[in-house]
Amino acid sequence: MVQHGAKGGAKIVGSNGSNGNGVKIDLSANPADEIKTTTCYMCACRCGIKVYLKDGKVRYIEGNRDHPVNKGILCGKGSAGIMQHYSPARLQAPLLRVGPRGSGEFKEISWEEALGLATRWLGDVRHKDPKKLAFFTGRDQSQALTGWFAQQFGTPNFAAHGGFCSVNMAAAGLYTFGGSFWEFGDPDWDLTKYFVLFGVAEDHASNPIKAGLGKLKGRGAKVVSVNPIRTGYQAIADEWIGVKPGTDGMFVGGLIHELLRTEKIDVGYLVRYTNAPWLVINSPGDADDGLFARDEAGKPLCFDKKTNQLADATQADVVPALAGEFTLPDGRKARPSFQPIAERFLSPSYSPEAAEKACGVPADTIRRIAAEIAEVAFEQEITLDVAWTDWAGRRHDKMIGRPVSMHAMRGISAHSNGFQTCRMIHMLQILIGSIDCPGGFRYKPPYPRPTPPHNKPAGKHGTVKPNTPLNGAPLGFVTGPEDLLLSPENGPERIDKAYSWDAPIAAHGLMHMVITNAAMGDPYPVDVLFMYMANMSWNSTMNVPGVLKHLTAKDENTGEYKIPKIIYSDAYYSEMVPYADLILPDTTYLERWDCISILDRPVSDPDGPADSIRQPVVEPDRDVRPFQTVLIDLGARLRLPGFVNDDGSPKYPGGYSDYIVNHERGPGVGPLAGFRGNNGDQYGKGAPNPNQLDEYIKNGCFYMHHLKPEQRYFKHANKDYLEWAKEVGFIGSADPIIFQLYVEPLQKFRLAARGHGEIQPPDSHRKRIEAFFDPIPFWYAPFEGAVLDTDEFPMYAVTQRPMHMYHSWGSQNAWLRQITAQNRLYMHRGRAEALGVKDDDWVWIHGAMGRVKAQVRLMDGVNPDTVWTWNAIGKRSGAWGLDNDAPEATHGFLLNHLISELLPERAGGYRFSNSDPITGQAAWYDLRIRIERALEREEQQTSPRFEPLKSPLKREVAEVSTFGVEFRGNNS
Repeated sequence: MVQHGAKGGAKIVGSNGSNGNGVKIDLSANPADEIKTTTCYMCACRCGIKVYLKDGKVRYIEGNRDHPVNKGILCGKGSAGIMQHYSPARLQAPLLRVGPRGSGEFKEISWEEALGLATRWLGDVRHKDPKKLAFFTGRDQSQALTGWFAQQFGTPNFAAHGGFCSVNMAAAGLYTFGGSFWEFGDPDWDLTKYFVLFGVAEDHASNPIKAGLGKLKGRGAKVVSVNPIRTGYQAIADEWIGVKPGTDGMFVGGLIHELLRTEKIDVGYLVRYTNAPWLVINSPGDADDGLFARDEAGKPLCFDKKTNQLADATQADVVPALAGEFTLPDGRKARPSFQPIAERFLSPSYSPEAAEKACGVPADTIRRIAAEIAEVAFEQEITLDVAWTDWAGRRHDKMIGRPVSMHAMRGISAHSNGFQTCRMIHMLQILIGSIDCPGGFRYKPPYPRPTPPHNKPAGKHGTVKPNTPLNGAPLGFVTGPEDLLLSPENGPERIDKAYSWDAPIAAHGLMHMVITNAAMGDPYPVDVLFMYMANMSWNSTMNVPGVLKHLTAKDENTGEYKIPKIIYSDAYYSEMVPYADLILPDTTYLERWDCISILDRPVSDPDGPADSIRQPVVEPDRDVRPFQTVLIDLGARLRLPGFVNDDGSPKYPGGYSDYIVNHERGPGVGPLAGFRGNNGDQYGKGAPNPNQLDEYIKNGCFYMHHLKPEQRYFKHANKDYLEWAKEVGFIGSADPIIFQLYVEPLQKFRLAARGHGEIQPPDSHRKRIEAFFDPIPFWYAPFEGAVLDTDEFPMYAVTQRPMHMYHSWGSQNAWLRQITAQNRLYMHRGRAEALGVKDDDWVWIHGAMGRVKAQVRLMDGVNPDTVWTWNAIGKRSGAWGLDNDAPEATHGFLLNHLISELLPERAGGYRFSNSDPITGQAAWYDLRIRIERALEREEQQTSPRFEPLKSPLKREVAEVSTFGVEFRGNNS
C-alpha cells in the first residue's frame, strides 16, 4: 500500500501492515475473473495493454505482446493506470457553477439539464455567429471527431494540443518531405548504425524509443544526444552534446557546412527525390523573384545537361544541373535551388567556428560529428536484396540505404525558431540521402503525404454563416497569402490569429492564445469557450497569473464576464475546472470506447499502417459519460448536418462506438481501416461493418496491415506503395512526393511583404514576414533572448517531463507520486558554486515578468548556462484531490508563471504572441532568467502561492491507499 494524502514524504507499507515479511502467497490462485485488451492512455504512445479484472475491479495491467507499438513492454506510467482509473480526483457528476469563477462553488445537476444548457448556449451562438464559439481540445487523441464537429457547427475557431506542443515538428516536416518526426515516422531501429537524438525528453514515445535504443546499444550503433540536459535517453547516449537551448539550428548548420565543404552528400538522391535542381527565378524586384520557373503547363523547370536545354524537372529522364546560372525564355536569369542553399551553408556564417560561438559546442566536435555521419552514411551503406519499382516504372534490383537516422521533438519545436531549425534537421537528413531508406528515418503510413498536404484551412471571411457548416476542415496547410483567413481589415479571422499575418502557417492553431485573445476581444470577443482536457489555467498555459485574470475578468459596464460562458470537460478536478461555468464530466480511459484512427494519429509502424481502439473494460461507478459520446449527442441536439438523419433523428444513437463503425469521411473511408466491408474482409476502403469493433477486440483491439517487402522503403517514390496508398484512400494521387529543400510558399509570403500581389501584410508585419519567411532554412536567435538584456537575464530555463509522468495526468497518481511528488530546479554544479548556491538551497528565479522560488538540486549533466525542472509536478492547493499541503503545492513550482504569452510591444503598440512567427508554435523554451539565492529567513516553500481551490468532490480521500486489500483473499 502507498500513502496518497501526502502531507509529508511517501510511505510504502507491506500488505499485512508491516514490512511484508512472512506473508504467504498462493501462487496458484487465479489472478483474474476476466482479462480484456485495450489501449493505454497514460501518455501518447498508445501501447496495447491487457487489463486483469477481479470481482468487477481492475486488479492488474500488463503489456500486450502482440501489439505493434510496445510488443508487451509496459512502463511505470502504464502499470499505474490503475491509480489513474481509481483516482480520488475523478469528477462525479455534471456541475453548474453557482459562485464566482475560481471559487470552486458548484452544484450537481442532471445530464439532461447539463446537455440542455449546453445545447441552448451553443445553439444561440450557431444561430447568430458560429465563430463566436471557440472550441479547443487538449491531448485527447480524437481530433478526427472534434475537428469534424467544429466543421459541421460552422466555427473556424478550433484547434488542439499540437499548437503549443509540436506544430513546428509537424509543419516543418510536412512542408519539407511529407512526413514528420514523432507520430509520423521512426528511425530504422533494426538497421541504423548512427543515431542522433535532438531535444527529446523521456516521456515522448517512451516505450518505442526505449526498445529502439536497446536495439541500437545491443548492436553497438552509436547514439548521439543533442540536448542541454543529460537525463534519461541522453544519459545512455554514447556522446552527449550539451547545446544551449534554442541553438540546435547552428549546430546542425555547422554539420551541413562540413558535409558540403567535404562534398559528402548524396547528389543522386538530391536529383531523384528533391527540388534541388528546380530553377529559381533570380530577378530582384520582380513579383516572381525567388519563385520556381515553370513552363506553360505549370511544371517546374531545370537545366538538362543531357540536352543543354531547359526541361520539365519532373521528368524521369532528365540529367539536371545543381549549380550554374541559366537564361529563361523571357531573358531573365535562374539558378537551381540547390545553389543558393549551398552558398548559404558554405558561408562563414555557418562554419563550425561560427556555430561554436552560438551553441557552445567546440568547432572540432562539430567537424568530427559531421565526419562520422558521412563515414557511416557513405562508407557503411546498407544493401537489401529486395527489388522495387520507382514512380517512373524503373526497376531496382536492390534497396540501398544510408544507416544514419535522427529523431527530434519538443526541445526543437518549442522555440520561436523551431520551424526553421526542424527544417534544417530534415535538410541534413536529405543531403545524406537517409529519408525512408534502409537504416535511415522511415515514414509511418499513412505518411508520406504531398508537400504540403492539399487541404486548406476553411473559414474565410464571408463563408462563416449562421446555421451553416464550414466548407472544409478548420485546420489545413496554406501555400500562399491567398489561403489566409483574413478580415476585410486585413486582420485575423480566427480568435487565436492562426492563418493570419501573425502566424500564417499555423497548421495546429494557437491554443495558448485563445483565453487571452477572447478576454481582450482581440480580434473579437467570443460568446462560448468550449474546452476538453486542456488545463489552461495552470500547467498548459503561459503567464498563469495573467490568464487567471482573463478567466475572471468582467466588463466594467455590464458586470458580465468578458468570456461569457465556459464549458469544460475533463475526467478529473484539475485547476481548470473551477474557472468553468458548466462541467461535463468525462470517464477514465478504462470506461469508454476510443478510436486511434488512421484519420488522426494512428499507431502505425514503418512496415505497415495500424490503428486501434479502446473498449470499456469496466462500467463507471459515477454519473459520468464519455466526452466523445457527449459531443455526438450535442451534435444531434443541435441538428448539425452529419449528426442527424433526414428526419432529424440522431444518426449515431449508440454514441461514439456507433460513430466509429458507421461514420464515413468519404465513400468507404471511416475512422478504422481494418475489417471493413460487410464481411470484414476489406482494408482501408469498404462499407461499414457492423461487427467491426468485435473483430478489433478479437484481434487485441488493434489492426495492422503488413506492407509487402518491396513497399516498405522509399515510399515517397515507390510505385507499388504509392498506388496501394491511393487505392486504400491514404493519398489522392500516386504521384511521387518531392522533397522541398526550397519551400516556395514561404517565398510567396516574402514577396507579399515586398509589396507584390493583391494580399499584402500590414506595415507593422512586413519586416517580420520578410525576415523569417525564408524558403531556405536558417538559424536566428530565439525572440526572448533577442529582446531582453542578457546581462540581466544571462541563463536559459527549460522544462521537461519525467519518463514516469505525462503532462499533468500522472502527477496526481498515487503510485507515480511516490517517485516524484515535488520538483527541484536543477543547476550545473560549477555555475551554482559561482553564485554561492549549494545543494538544497532555495533560490529566486527572476524573469522579465516576475519571480518564482524553488529549491535547488545540483548536477553535472546540464549545460552550464541552463537551469531546468520537471514540468507539471507543481499543483495548486485544492486541485486533483490532493491535500492542500501536499508537496506538489508546497514544494512544487511552475516556470509558466514567468513565460509571457505575448512579446513586448513593438512600434505602434502591437504585441505579437510569444510564438514561432511562421507556425504560431508556443515558445515555451525561450525563457531567459537569472538566479538569486533566497535569504535563510524566508519561508522554505515555493512561490508564488495561490489561494487553495475549493473542491466540489464529496468523496472521502483516505490518507493511505488501501487498493489491493479486496484481492487478498486467503493471503491476508
